[in-house]
Amino acid sequence: MEWIAIGIAVALLIWSIWIYNRLVMRRNRVATAWGDIDVQLTRRHDLVPNLVNVVKAYARHEKGTLEEVTRLRSAALSTQSPSRLGEIENDLEKLLGRLLVLQENYPDLKASDNFAQLSDQLVEVENQLQYARRYYNGAVRDLNTQVRQFPDLIIGKLLGFSEAEFYAADSSQRQAVYVGAAS
Repeated sequence: MEWIAIGIAVALLIWSIWIYNRLVMRRNRVATAWGDIDVQLTRRHDLVPNLVNVVKAYARHEKGTLEEVTRLRSAALSTQSPSRLGEIENDLEKLLGRLLVLQENYPDLKASDNFAQLSDQLVEVENQLQYARRYYNGAVRDLNTQVRQFPDLIIGKLLGFSEAEFYAADSSQRQAVYVGAAS
């Protein structure tokens, strides 16, 4: 009888260690994925002042847009919450897209090598950021699922594991695209 109790205790200990290790792995994956997003956001934020300066030199009538881009960049640099940062970055992404479209109204800007180079770099950063967001949200989903599942939630709660915050999507990205027949 004593051996059975020892066997059960050892089995529970091994089971707890296995769950703990999986939770640590998932938490580390979320942290690594957030680091990837942070790298891409830093690259974007480093490009913004250069892009603003180039556009400012050619498109003096876009002062309001340039000021808003600068304000959003500052807000993004001081925000820690992934969901709030996602909202700010979505707004910044829209304004940066508007800056890139300005080249159509300003032929001198369109001909600028600096603007072309910065535009290409920004497009590359946006693509990398999209991949990083997708990976991060997948890692958060996996962690949150495990933290909520029974019996893993018991070990998770005892050892202080909690759900991670998703990187928020733009509301226009959440809406389904209408694919019905045109009227």
